[in-house]
Amino acid sequence: MTLPVDLKLLLADLRARLPAMLEVLEELIRCESPSTEKDAADRCAALLARIWKIQGVQVETIGQKHRGAHLRIASTAVRRGRAQLLVLGHYDTVYGTGTLAQMPFRIARGRVSGPGVFDMKAGIVQALFAWKAIEELGAPLSKKIVFLWTSDEEIGSESSRKLIEAEARRSDAVFVLEPSLGRSGLLKTARKGVGEAEITVKGRAAHAGLAPEKGANAIHELALQIAGLKAWNDPRRGISVNAGTIQGGTRTNVIPDRAKAVIDLRALRIADMRAIEKRLRALKPVLPGTSLEVRGGFSRAPLERKFSVGLYQRAQALAKQMGLSIGESTAGGGSDGNFTAALGVPTLDGCGAVGDGAHSPGEYVLAKTMPERAALLAALLLNS
Repeated sequence: MTLPVDLKLLLADLRARLPAMLEVLEELIRCESPSTEKDAADRCAALLARIWKIQGVQVETIGQKHRGAHLRIASTAVRRGRAQLLVLGHYDTVYGTGTLAQMPFRIARGRVSGPGVFDMKAGIVQALFAWKAIEELGAPLSKKIVFLWTSDEEIGSESSRKLIEAEARRSDAVFVLEPSLGRSGLLKTARKGVGEAEITVKGRAAHAGLAPEKGANAIHELALQIAGLKAWNDPRRGISVNAGTIQGGTRTNVIPDRAKAVIDLRALRIADMRAIEKRLRALKPVLPGTSLEVRGGFSRAPLERKFSVGLYQRAQALAKQMGLSIGESTAGGGSDGNFTAALGVPTLDGCGAVGDGAHSPGEYVLAKTMPERAALLAALLLNS
């Protein structure tokens, strides 16, 4: 493939910018942004808006009633055409305000640590410097670039999903800045679909000692249903059905008339997702006198490899030109990339930071990889 810039020069340029990247990353980490704390998240959104406005791009702050604002950042100059590429990420973290005191920003032995550094503030910084490099090298763009930073990915993307899907429908490809997998920085070419189902059983209360025959035990019925669901698991196909929580009963001497379980659902294929949902709706009670109600289902469809393999192969070829190697992986969890792939839009996930320990006190990023990932993103934006 022929590119308008020398990729080795691009990588060298970004490696020289690593100290500046770390300065921006520190500022971003010190601005805590929990998903569920609107004021804190809005402060982080305002910081990101200020940082990006300096780059000569169009920055739109999309305020939310209950969550932090989302940011839509768009390039202004395109040489030809009206097509669009979407770079997707989130700035919210799973850490509450005050975590920074126990988990400070720190650089030691080549590792950068701090709340949300891996998932996924380093990825946002990499995107910023990828854009800086494209602009300062004067590399021609044939497509508009939109960067979308959302505030609620860690809690289900309820306020951002429609916005994500609207931008994806306008895009030829989506690059998701979720962290890569493992220290080798594997891209995520497939993700399981994720969902929850709630099974509620209604029975009939009675005295467990005096008149047990008059009751219908909702907990017993629920236990039978859960035992049946266990048989649905198929690790070879990437199907997992897990009873996560159960509730029921009031006292040991009362036959319970109500019980409830919440089931975690995961599947690697869209066909399997649909089959699981169909089987859930078809569940029937086993014990006389009981009834079932099933709610919920998959909230994120699987990101199947067929929607990412073309972009992955392109990333491999571009990385090779820079003297880098890139591998691929399958992730058991979902991301906002599941939404875009479900629309049939080519989606490459795991384009963000290289490190480990997401959602834990040991979360870190390998500093030396940040310029490499920024260069790869820049190359993909120039050649997609």
